[in-house]
Amino acid sequence: MKRVRTWIANPWGQPRALVVITWLYVVWSLAPVAVAVLFSFNSGRSRSVWQGFSLRWYWTDPFLSVRNDPTLRHALANSLILAALAILVAVPLGVALAVGMVRWRSRTARATRVGMLMPLVTPELVIGTSLFLVFTQLFDGISLGRPAQLIGHVTLSLAYVVIITRSRLLTIGPDLELAARDLGASPLQAVRLVLMPLLAPAVIASAVIVFATSIDDFVVSSFLSNGAGSETVPVKLYGSIRGGATPALNALATCILIATIAALILIFSVIRGVRRRSGDEDASTSALRSVADLEVL
Repeated sequence: MKRVRTWIANPWGQPRALVVITWLYVVWSLAPVAVAVLFSFNSGRSRSVWQGFSLRWYWTDPFLSVRNDPTLRHALANSLILAALAILVAVPLGVALAVGMVRWRSRTARATRVGMLMPLVTPELVIGTSLFLVFTQLFDGISLGRPAQLIGHVTLSLAYVVIITRSRLLTIGPDLELAARDLGASPLQAVRLVLMPLLAPAVIASAVIVFATSIDDFVVSSFLSNGAGSETVPVKLYGSIRGGATPALNALATCILIATIAALILIFSVIRGVRRRSGDEDASTSALRSVADLEVL
């Protein structure tokens, strides 16, 4: 009882109202997701009445499960392939652009940085419509479908990579790279042995943002789709939800959620592994030591 009275009295003025509001927001945000995941394991066709636990909509149903329905399976594969390709294209390109923008010293550099922010403030509907007109009226060589969708996803997510990497570059500064050059490293060696290890957290964070942006995108994927063959999971969900929707759609969305969580776990595991290998040594010290070892060799 004494603890309860002390908690009610709140003698130290702790911000308990903020804690309550935060937890209410978390519950409100995650409750619909939890319900959708729960009903993906429903044994019946209902998406509102629980009829027992089953893996029917994932595996066992011979026609409507994610495993046996070719349209659901194809949409899932399209989303994962597009997200992987977007990472492979947007992250290296964004890192190179960020490095160039930091080192570019001219009057037009500021205008370029402002222009890089335009995809972030432009409505996605405008971007999707513009890209559709470009690929159908100007660039006939690039057909609608996966090639156009990939370009659209890269266009949409490239600004995130540039902003994250540029912020990291401004934090690092040029001193460590100049020190590596003074130790005898070539420009390429300074980038490979000093700059890239220091940019690793920004690169990993950029990959996560690109993956999440690509796999969750609906507007650009819908505008640049050429039919059922290039449908992604968001497009498939939107097109099927108006018809005879079954818990298989919940199962399909759950697969995307699991893929996202698995990607986050993998990334955190990689970061933890890198930290364990480096021990307590600072990243900048480790990078310069690599350059010094190279000079000795």
